[in-house]
Amino acid sequence: MSGRSQPGVLADADVRRALAERAPEFALDGGALVSVTRHGSFSGSLDYVQQVAAVANGMDHHPDVEISWDRVTLRLVTHSAGGITELDLALAEAISRMGPA
Repeated sequence: MSGRSQPGVLADADVRRALAERAPEFALDGGALVSVTRHGSFSGSLDYVQQVAAVANGMDHHPDVEISWDRVTLRLVTHSAGGITELDLALAEAISRMGPA
């Protein structure tokens, strides 16, 4: 998605600029903000996802989550808007501030 398809959907260039400043752990990939982190074990991955869930619940905006043993993939996109919005950037920033993965 290179432009605005719905109100509130951000252009890719704006998303990349914001990520560099606010959430460098995330990348723009396939129309979503994506972060892949490793946690050393399945339990470590689950602990991380619980921390992400607490942040996401507090913001009432939730990522798509994939767990593969020690690896967690987070995808942020506002499905109802059809693209990346400020909500996704704010959640990515909040997750990035949680500290080391």
